Amino acid sequence: MAWLRGAPIGLILVALAGLGVSACEPDLSGALGGPNAAISSKAQPVQVFVASTRKGEHGAAAQALSSDGVHYALDIVSIPPGHRAGSIEQPMWGAPNPREHIVLAEERTLEPDEFRNELASHVSGRIGVNRDVLVFVHGFNTPFDEARDRAAQIVADSRFGGVAVLFTWPTKHEVFGYVSDKDNAMASRDALQALLQEISATPGVGKVHVLAHSMGGWLAMEALRQAAIAGDRDLSGHLGEVMLASPDIDMDVFAAQMARLRPADVTVLATANDRALSLSSAIAQSRLRVGAINPSRPEDRERLESLGAKVYDLTNYNDGWIDHGAYADAPEVLRSIGAQMAAPRPQDVNAMSNLDASSYGAPAPTSAAAPPATPAASPTAAAALAPVPSPTPASPAPAPAATPVTSPTPN
Repeated sequence: MAWLRGAPIGLILVALAGLGVSACEPDLSGALGGPNAAISSKAQPVQVFVASTRKGEHGAAAQALSSDGVHYALDIVSIPPGHRAGSIEQPMWGAPNPREHIVLAEERTLEPDEFRNELASHVSGRIGVNRDVLVFVHGFNTPFDEARDRAAQIVADSRFGGVAVLFTWPTKHEVFGYVSDKDNAMASRDALQALLQEISATPGVGKVHVLAHSMGGWLAMEALRQAAIAGDRDLSGHLGEVMLASPDIDMDVFAAQMARLRPADVTVLATANDRALSLSSAIAQSRLRVGAINPSRPEDRERLESLGAKVYDLTNYNDGWIDHGAYADAPEVLRSIGAQMAAPRPQDVNAMSNLDASSYGAPAPTSAAAPPATPAASPTAAAALAPVPSPTPASPAPAPAATPVTSPTPN
């Protein structure tokens, strides 16, 4: 069962993955030439840019740091017809069926210059909030494939209309690899900082949002803190929402990070039932983790709010026994995340990005500028994640999906 991944009998330290981004949506009705070319025309394609500090994607290579810099790719993930929001459909055994399961439809590796050019090409031509980029950072004990699938699932369910980037870093994929994973996360800080600043320098880009889970929350905040120390506190004015889902961050460390980032828009999605963070706290000699506060207690909420963070209570959204991945399993929460990013900004509602080849590298030959996309959510659906005591698990009106746009033809 998916929620048991990484959950031991005596020690439960879990980190789920989650967020990628759908940008332009290609037609998957024909053969893509990838490992799962025969895809139903009703499948939903989700494009995810990937920046990885892993040595490779599978086996021991996925658990080791790359020695030759960051690896880049542009992946197309297929969401099956009948997909249930909050789920990652996978087979119990055997090969996945693209009509029933989330599958990788196409993967194209990119050189650093190609990554920058492709990203600029995908941003070009978009209007308003659809010029935004969402960077997802997964947590502890998360295999590469699981991170990518979770990213695609989240972007599909949240109906994010911008461009998505998955930042993935090496994890041991074993319960007792917590310390090793923390070391790898620490070694990946510079790469994530560079990625965020690179994205913010993309011509015509809107806001750069960050969604980070568990230990990935610590990694994201450290990367942003480093950027702030270097004099770029708000990513040259492009830093958008920073959403920390069950962040595995010591409370005092978080205070130091927020001191550098204020007045950034930081939201903590917390649950009082998070057993994984309870174990993390025990390992840290009972030091409270930010994601494990009790949001229903005024003193806990006020402690975070005094640092400049908003608090969103996930306690009512139970994802099983561990309660560490409710942010990605609850459709209501995903729609709220999507609506927060899709809220129209009056100052640039009509702003349109245009790729200026004179000031930025020309797009790769296979790239094509995406035509304007309609906003991913209407103003009425754009209720931000509010610091409410405890949201009622009643589904808000879903935000309409972004209009599909033409994508570059994968090699």
